[in-house]
Amino acid sequence: MATLTFLGATGTVTGSKFLLEHRGFRLMVDCGLFQGLKELRLRNWAPLPVAPADIDLLALTHAHLDHTGYLPVLTRDGYERRVVATAATCELCGILLPDCGHLQEEDARFANKRGYSKHRPARPLYTEAEARESLVRLDPKPARTSFEIAADVSLRFLPAGHITGSAFVEVRVRDRRLPGGEHVVLFSGDLGRPNQPIVPDPDPLPRCDTLVLESTYGDRRHPTEDPKDRLAEIIARTVRAGGVLLIPAFAVGRTQTLLYLLRELQEANRLPTDIPIHVDSPMAIEAIRIVLAHPEAYDREMHVKVAGGDDPLGLLNVHLDETVEQSKALNDLSYPAIILSASGMAEGGRILHHLAYRLGDHRSTVLFVGYQAAGTRGRALQDGARTIRMHGREIDVRARIETLEGLSAHADGGEILAWLDAAKELPRNIHLVHGEPHASAALAEAIRERHPVGVNVPGYLDKVDLR
Repeated sequence: MATLTFLGATGTVTGSKFLLEHRGFRLMVDCGLFQGLKELRLRNWAPLPVAPADIDLLALTHAHLDHTGYLPVLTRDGYERRVVATAATCELCGILLPDCGHLQEEDARFANKRGYSKHRPARPLYTEAEARESLVRLDPKPARTSFEIAADVSLRFLPAGHITGSAFVEVRVRDRRLPGGEHVVLFSGDLGRPNQPIVPDPDPLPRCDTLVLESTYGDRRHPTEDPKDRLAEIIARTVRAGGVLLIPAFAVGRTQTLLYLLRELQEANRLPTDIPIHVDSPMAIEAIRIVLAHPEAYDREMHVKVAGGDDPLGLLNVHLDETVEQSKALNDLSYPAIILSASGMAEGGRILHHLAYRLGDHRSTVLFVGYQAAGTRGRALQDGARTIRMHGREIDVRARIETLEGLSAHADGGEILAWLDAAKELPRNIHLVHGEPHASAALAEAIRERHPVGVNVPGYLDKVDLR
């Protein structure tokens, strides 16, 4: 009978990996990196509990590294089959994974040069070349089209509303010994929110027997205020102080959403016309091009804007800083400015150099616009750290630290419950993943209070029989 093993995203929001087995066929859904706490990051270096060569197919829900970033290790260690995902996800992986490998190589070189690594020598988890080699496995598939992946097993992608190309993975296992002759498993990946810019709303929950559901914000509600109001307020205060607004933003998803909102503020005359906006991330810049090249992944409003010849991301008024020289020149800014730079949790990328330069400036503001996992620099800053260690030295924190929670691309607890409430038929079993323990536990209790379904919060390497 079919079984499901939880290889990641249990007790944490990172490392998403799930193994579905049926009659010797092994499907892995997502292949993410563990991030944050050291005990989690060490799992990236340990052998995968299942031999990569024994996996028959990998399906990806979306391109973020906590769902895809382990792929180069998987292929290097013996995985030789296809990797199926939506077309936009495949293209975004094409920039995210090589960049991740490149940054790891750079971090290792820097650590060896400065001598602050505990390892001699420091080395990357994988290289840019290994990441590029993994991309040949990518096999793009259209959304809402079912296709066979094995005897008696089919797969379908459904829009999840999280980032461009994000999708639920629906797996249909047919077996006459099962009730109704089949068992349907739905993997939510990251469940998006309704009425978000650029991407469509999440599809309604289809009929399924087992639901593997994210719970990142399962214990809280996002603010109901318009995030543009808060964003405008933070910009105005930073401009009055004469500082720089530094926004660590995920290159895929959050950067494009911020540009969309900044454009709306400009159109409403709520943003100073003379404040320069910089996107200092080659990956984010390439992601912008990919997003604009995939109209099949737009929502209706984005379609209308693009069809009408509008500039929905305000690119005509944005500086796209691709070169190292352009990035370094941003340190010379002596007037208020907005800098968007990756990565979103301040764990790598050019944002680290900007933080090292700007954190000591009391006039400036660091604005977090996404979830900050436990153990990351972003979480430490949110929690009020007075110093942050970067590149082997301690950086004093004098800049104002702000968080704009209304921009989250994850459904909150109420939105998850509303999505479940609207289903024509609820699954028999729900497994809550991709959340810290308190978030998953709170959502589990809320679901049990509303619906007579089985709710499980699995542990690392737990295995369940889908009957």
